[in-house]
Amino acid sequence: MSAPASGLRRRDQRGQTTLMIVGFAGVLFMLLAVVVDASAAYLQRQGLATVADGAALAGADAGALGGEAYTGGFRADRRAIQTEKAAEAAVASYLQEIGAHARWPGLEFDVAVDGGTVEVRVDAPLDLPLVLPGGPDEATVAATGTAALQLG
Repeated sequence: MSAPASGLRRRDQRGQTTLMIVGFAGVLFMLLAVVVDASAAYLQRQGLATVADGAALAGADAGALGGEAYTGGFRADRRAIQTEKAAEAAVASYLQEIGAHARWPGLEFDVAVDGGTVEVRVDAPLDLPLVLPGGPDEATVAATGTAALQLG
């Protein structure tokens, strides 16, 4: 009588094994989606960081080209005096020149000037390559760059 009992036990285990395989496949897909989406966000952040650094340099450089360098001079720490308006115009021109808005549709930027330092924050939406059910379709990626024009 022990043989039929073990036969019943085998059939029950086969169904559980199938369920475990399906469950593991679902977990593997979710891990794959997280890794792919995180990699896409990282790569976009690296590109935006490069753009933010270049834009901050362009904004800081605008202080040396404007009339403020001649009329206002330089601060005690030998940094060029910046105006937010001149820096923002230089950043907008730089972003237009390199085609940043075409590469990252929806790109937005913010310029802040503190003394002789120009800080540029750029952010852009990212369409996630793999979307988990119930998860977001896109994310916003941001980067910040800071620059100051300092004389020797």
